[in-house]
Amino acid sequence: MNDFEKDNVIKNKSYKFALRIIKLYKYLCEERNEYVLSKQLLRSGTSIGANIEEAIGGISKKDFLNKIYIAYKEARETRYWINLLIDSDYITEKSAESLKVDCEEIIKIAGKIISSSRKVD
Repeated sequence: MNDFEKDNVIKNKSYKFALRIIKLYKYLCEERNEYVLSKQLLRSGTSIGANIEEAIGGISKKDFLNKIYIAYKEARETRYWINLLIDSDYITEKSAESLKVDCEEIIKIAGKIISSSRKVD
């Protein structure tokens, strides 16, 4: 792993976030017998890091920005599913609090990357 990848905050945060989403998915399936919302959460929550990884390997600035923007949108969607799971009483606000904080951080970081990359043009 090179220094860029080791020090890449959004890459590391999105990977750790994906692991937490996977654990929540397992809990929802095994303990709460919830399969529809949890599958949506799993898809969007793990897609964030995958798109960040694709952005890092992008072949152009346009490709990089496109993938970061997709990651940003997936993070927003993930926030939606977390809130829906809370409001439908599958998880508690308290149990989801740190997930929501992490998701918001990822949204903010991706948003800043997008806005600062556009300013350079």
